[in-house]
Amino acid sequence: SLKELKEKMATAMMMQVGETQLEQMDEVEEELTTEETPEEEEKQLNYHHVQDLQNHGISIADVNRLAKAGYCTIESVAFESCKKLSGISGVSEVKIKTIQEVARQYCPCTFSTAAQELQARQNMVQITTGSTALDNLLNGGIETGSLTELYGEFRTGKTQLCHTLCVTSQLSSEQGGGEGKAMYIDTEGTFRPDRLQEIAERFGVDKDEVLENVVCARAYNTEHQTELLKSACGLMSEDRFVLLVVDSATALYRTDYIGRGQLSDRQVHLALFLRQLTRMAMEFGIAVVLTNQVVANPDGNSAFGSKENTLKPIGGNIIAHASHTRLSFRKAKNANRICRVIDSPVLPESEAPFSVSSAGIDDATG
Repeated sequence: SLKELKEKMATAMMMQVGETQLEQMDEVEEELTTEETPEEEEKQLNYHHVQDLQNHGISIADVNRLAKAGYCTIESVAFESCKKLSGISGVSEVKIKTIQEVARQYCPCTFSTAAQELQARQNMVQITTGSTALDNLLNGGIETGSLTELYGEFRTGKTQLCHTLCVTSQLSSEQGGGEGKAMYIDTEGTFRPDRLQEIAERFGVDKDEVLENVVCARAYNTEHQTELLKSACGLMSEDRFVLLVVDSATALYRTDYIGRGQLSDRQVHLALFLRQLTRMAMEFGIAVVLTNQVVANPDGNSAFGSKENTLKPIGGNIIAHASHTRLSFRKAKNANRICRVIDSPVLPESEAPFSVSSAGIDDATG
């Protein structure tokens, strides 16, 4: 009958609506299970934001004072000396001890096995230099979590390598990149965004996106240069950076500290600056690349060796001990340059050729 037919049609429509709702619920459930929660995202970070100290009874005022002083992560608080932290205005020594006790619950400052250290090193990233020979020399590229010093005469490719790394650090891991942003502290006025665009075109990445992912600052004196590191820590605690360039690390020290009478003060200030860079490399897992100038070496004798022996990097033993990897650059024929490994905990003393082109660092030409 007509009545029975209407009832069957209504039942079928209800069943169809029910199936549609179930499908929609399944899709929502799938999205929720695949979407990363804030806790899962936090596990992927190598550090904890200093604001997390509020969860353990530390006042927001004290947390803000720590952040203002450049301690933007709990790790930076845990690794710093109590004497240095006590210098923060408004935070008593008693509070500092309490804060450090809480901080060291996040990152225990104790022994670990060699197997654990090996596992940690396997998570480090090598950033390609743009030259196959140079990458082979460096075991894959510039290493994250450490300081790499580049020194040599003018026009040897130091600044060009820094610009190239600002682009390659943004590449995917399959392309030899670090999939993160870059930071550039310029002390000599040699940073050029248009060079980044030329290099980006070579690697097939969007020019505008590359420029947006590089932040830069000009340092005008050694105090300003050190102060910029506080701002750098704040930025790195909020976003993913994989590279910090300081070009050059020593230029301003040559003009701010003049004469042997100020040599001791210069070396102390430089040591504190380098210590801060080392701390940042460890905390954020970034590659720190700093360039260095050279001066004539009176003890060198070009008659019994290469011209390289007549030049020595500025900074003496302070910068020599702070740098994990020291690379010496020198000129070769035409656009070619030579990079030599001077010191490294893992790399043998060797050298490799490369070239400087409009597209950045590249393989040596014939």
